[in-house]
Amino acid sequence: MKYLPWMSVMLVASQSLLGCSDDKSDSTATGGSASGGGKGSVAGSGGKGSVAGSPSQGGTGEAGEGGTPEAGLQDIVDTAVAAGTFTELAKALTAAGLVDALKGDGPFTVFAPTDAAFAAFEKANPGVLGDLSKDELTAVLTYHVVAGAAVKSTALKDEQVFVTLGGSPLLIDTTGGVKASDAKVTAADVEASNGVIHVIDKIMLPPADDIVETAIAAGMFTQLAGALTAADLVTALKGDGPFTVFAPTDDAFEALPAVPTGDALKDVLLYHVVSGAVGSGDLEAGAVPTLLDGKSVTVSLTGGVKVDAAKVTTANIIAKNGVIHVVDSVLVPE
Repeated sequence: MKYLPWMSVMLVASQSLLGCSDDKSDSTATGGSASGGGKGSVAGSGGKGSVAGSPSQGGTGEAGEGGTPEAGLQDIVDTAVAAGTFTELAKALTAAGLVDALKGDGPFTVFAPTDAAFAAFEKANPGVLGDLSKDELTAVLTYHVVAGAAVKSTALKDEQVFVTLGGSPLLIDTTGGVKASDAKVTAADVEASNGVIHVIDKIMLPPADDIVETAIAAGMFTQLAGALTAADLVTALKGDGPFTVFAPTDDAFEALPAVPTGDALKDVLLYHVVSGAVGSGDLEAGAVPTLLDGKSVTVSLTGGVKVDAAKVTTANIIAKNGVIHVVDSVLVPE
């Protein structure tokens, strides 16, 4: 199960990494099943190290095959313009002030929506793109860009997560083709001098809610939300992150003989959080350091994924600042 029904994706006016204004007057008219096995369970694919992070996270995600792009290639912006099917994307990049950034050294991986994708979005959401502020437009566009590697389609893993240039995680689905979020890749591996372009059939919108808001909206993490409040960790988990949270349900908390309090509760909660956005396709067996100083959880991929003794029941719930994997029991550090 890739997404829960309540995980709708909405527009978000996030702070741009590139320092664009958040003044509304800047509006513009353009706008793994953790085991390497199948899709039914929570799984992952093999790789190197305990957690094989995406290139943007400094992990072991592969850069594009073939190494340095061939001489004579144009940069990503000029390649898109020359294609003739990305005029709306080019206008949007110009309006957001992102052209110079994407003409830089990179490397970048860009999931590029076509003019048809822009037209379809406008038809379904009349006037929405035109009403976006510069920051809102920048947040949408930077959700289509991964910095730090030119990732060919052959290097993409199922249920892998990349942290985008805008800071939010992007989930990859390779079942029956390649999807990024809910957008289908219709043409892959268009090489440019500073990266690679994958053509997609939809505009992708960054998630609106942070990890805490996402958990509250789910309705099955009320005790976790209360514990985070009691331990004074809400502000931390509403921060930039990104984080990966192994989130115990209300049933998991109710199975405890007693819920810890004070510092013991804080330690338990920090033990459920890993730095970085780690998709189930990035998980590998072994010890994974948590935010509890000196403590690691142990990931097992035999017969489904387990974190210590807890089973992951739903994976890859994407939030604005990280990823949630639901677990069926509370993890208690030794």
